[in-house]
Amino acid sequence: MTQPDAPPDNADTTDAAAQPPASDSQAGDANAEATDALTSVVVESEAAQQAASTLNDLLAPLPEWARLLAILLLVIIAVTIAHRIAFAILTKITKATGKAPTRPFVEHTRRPAFALFAVIGVSTALALGRALGLTGGWFGEGLGSTLTAMVALALTWLVMGLIRGADGAFTARQQSRAGSKRAHTQIAVISRILSVVVAIFGIGVALMQYEQVERIGTSLLASAGIAGIAIGFAARPVLGNIIAGIQIALTQPISLDDAVVIEGEWGWIEEITTTYVVVRIWDQRRLIVPFSTIIEEPFENWTRGKTELLGSVLIHADYTLPVEDVRRELRRLCEANDKWNGNVCSLQVTEADDSSIQIRALVSAEDSGTTWDLRCEIREQLIDYLQREHPDSLPRSRELEVVPEQPRPNA
Repeated sequence: MTQPDAPPDNADTTDAAAQPPASDSQAGDANAEATDALTSVVVESEAAQQAASTLNDLLAPLPEWARLLAILLLVIIAVTIAHRIAFAILTKITKATGKAPTRPFVEHTRRPAFALFAVIGVSTALALGRALGLTGGWFGEGLGSTLTAMVALALTWLVMGLIRGADGAFTARQQSRAGSKRAHTQIAVISRILSVVVAIFGIGVALMQYEQVERIGTSLLASAGIAGIAIGFAARPVLGNIIAGIQIALTQPISLDDAVVIEGEWGWIEEITTTYVVVRIWDQRRLIVPFSTIIEEPFENWTRGKTELLGSVLIHADYTLPVEDVRRELRRLCEANDKWNGNVCSLQVTEADDSSIQIRALVSAEDSGTTWDLRCEIREQLIDYLQREHPDSLPRSRELEVVPEQPRPNA
């Protein structure tokens, strides 16, 4: 009994070669499944079927491309109207309740929400056009990936808006509470770091919808070891500043509106970003300081625990100055000045040399700017008092005239 001949060895390879590439078929199947799912959601609803049938009858005289364009325009108009109505209601509710913390959410999510509604509306319109046979078969390929990527980007924008809204809501809630500056600084730094992380993740998800980018990502993962070391070394300053920002958010060496002296410049902390600090100098210049400088180098923070500061006024005078009279005049000047907070007002002789004495007046005020103004005013008023009441007690130079002894006459 003869056995049937075995099939040639290359039969499997021939059949395999006849098949399309696996990656291309998988990508096409994924896009087709996503398109079919979106289409089924649109057309399975009875109301949607009736609306589609009515719309198709109304637009029947138009060519296919004009009908598809009309559907897109109608959906965009409907989305715009729905978005305006929804946020108008939210704005009125916010104003009626008078709750300031809810206002930042409305402000920061208005445009991202419209972008998300618009993308979903366009996807729905195209799915409806595909169900009516108006797309000609081109919807399920590259356009499906593009729409998915746009949805990912819109969602990323919306999440970033929610993060900024939470930051603004927390700031509005904490404005009248003690320690609000430190809490606001923590929330500001953390929210910026979260926004960067969400943006990177969202962009990555959007790009991975394309097969070419996914292939590049797979090849990069294969060489992630060497590439990671190289990228980490190149981005060391940036990563160092980000890590320093997290450390600043946790340890709080500075807060917004703190009066500081950095790099020899006196100013106020105006803004804290993800990687640097903006210092508003007293003459309206701006000093940009990286986080690494804040962490690694010493600086002065005049309002670390509280805003009250002491200001000193130094004046040189003659030894004949009646110090007690000047002390009483200083008290009178402080009590008459509305910048003085009523805590410290003292006068002491801090130095004496061979020609004059040095008196120091100490005064206190609520913050650094007020302390500076108070010091200048007290200095001017004390100088005026000395000129008016004790002109002889101003610093002077004394010269001793030595008369040579005359020779005595001989007896």
